[in-house]
Amino acid sequence: MVEPALSSSDTPTAVRLRGVTKVYDNGTVALGPLDLDIRKGEFVSLLGSSGCGKSTALRLIAGLIAPSAGTLDVAAQSSGHAIGFVFQEPTLMPWSTIRENVRLPLKLAHMPDAQSSARVNEVLAQVGLTEFAGAYPRELSGGMKMRASLARALVTEPDILLMDEPFAALDEITRFRLNNDLLALWRELGKTVIFVTHSVFESVYLSQRVVVMTSRPGRVSAECRIVSAEPRDDAFRTSMAYAGYCRDVSQALIAASDEMANAAKARA
Repeated sequence: MVEPALSSSDTPTAVRLRGVTKVYDNGTVALGPLDLDIRKGEFVSLLGSSGCGKSTALRLIAGLIAPSAGTLDVAAQSSGHAIGFVFQEPTLMPWSTIRENVRLPLKLAHMPDAQSSARVNEVLAQVGLTEFAGAYPRELSGGMKMRASLARALVTEPDILLMDEPFAALDEITRFRLNNDLLALWRELGKTVIFVTHSVFESVYLSQRVVVMTSRPGRVSAECRIVSAEPRDDAFRTSMAYAGYCRDVSQALIAASDEMANAAKARA
């Protein structure tokens, strides 16, 4: 049985969406109406089938696109604090070193070189890339490129970290390792993380809460709270509790798909 998602009223809200919809210029209704609250410091995964609007929701929260209707309140934007975004692809500049790729947001913000160098060194150490600072993207593995992309997102010290299926193209062992490293960074830095995935197993392992979305137009079908001992490790991944959560979230995902299929039949 999926436990209801809980949030403490004492914890400030980092992101709030109310009746948010997104209709693209070609008429595609990608999202909504979407109602969602995410608390400061929470790790939330948006889970759903391809094309359900997960990435659209992230881009709305980031301010990269505007909603067609509804209200969207992002605390980091209103306070002037940064939002970090890790895309599906590393999107690194091939002609620049890893150090300069990570430095780019600070350079665009006109941060002095001495200050930016210190910050870049700090964040490269956090993601385990110190010894590869002078390397070029072509010299790194897929997992290391994603670490560099994560470092670039963290270098501005964002309050909210948005991650759009960053590990989907990686092999399973590398993905497991990066999942562990991401959780360690989340515990260390206390960021609000919104993580998009279509993997039930990844969402359960990473999240405090899994938000299951319907097929397009995407909206919240179910919210599943994941409770486990911290820190999570490989013992949790092989535990009966983990298997149970994966089963429950899978059932919620199937129910979300059935819900939209039945609604489509009713409209026909």
